[in-house]
Amino acid sequence: MKGVFLASMLWIVAAFGYSLMNQPETDVAEIEFDVAYLSDGFDFPVGIPDAAGYYNAQGFGKNNHLGDDWNANTGGNTDLGDPVFAVSNGYVKNAEDIRGGWGNVIRILHKLPNGEMVESLYAHCDTVLVKQGDWVKRGDPVGTIGTAHGIYYAHLHFEMRSNTTMGIGGGYSANQTGYLDPTEFINEHRSFR
Repeated sequence: MKGVFLASMLWIVAAFGYSLMNQPETDVAEIEFDVAYLSDGFDFPVGIPDAAGYYNAQGFGKNNHLGDDWNANTGGNTDLGDPVFAVSNGYVKNAEDIRGGWGNVIRILHKLPNGEMVESLYAHCDTVLVKQGDWVKRGDPVGTIGTAHGIYYAHLHFEMRSNTTMGIGGGYSANQTGYLDPTEFINEHRSFR
């Protein structure tokens, strides 16, 4: 338990230190969404569409966690390199190696039919298959499950955010303002048809 706490604290410190740097943010207002890339619903980021073969090892809010941690049912590093999928149609806001406790991170903006914008974040990826400025469809592979360069056992840290202008943050916080419960959000927004 002590090791898990220490690893979590190191991740928070590394992520917080990075969030203080000047990092360019995409101006959401400047992105024009073609109707073909408006969200038509949401699926899970692994085992699409319903996370088949995976379980949520640490859900939103548990230990102040701001996302879901998806692991393969087979455990350990058996899911290292498994595909990670875009949860909905959208625009790749960032795709970069942040290092520290984050590793490779992909951030995708999604425009809902009512005009509301949300963001999905995929962290600790082993590989990244998209770049900033790409347009993706729900179910497109965007990366693979990783270990944040060996810091953790393989898993996908996945967040949904209602505030699309936030910095990277720390992954854990008692303040959940701007964050959505990913599983709850996906289940409530499976289809807009």
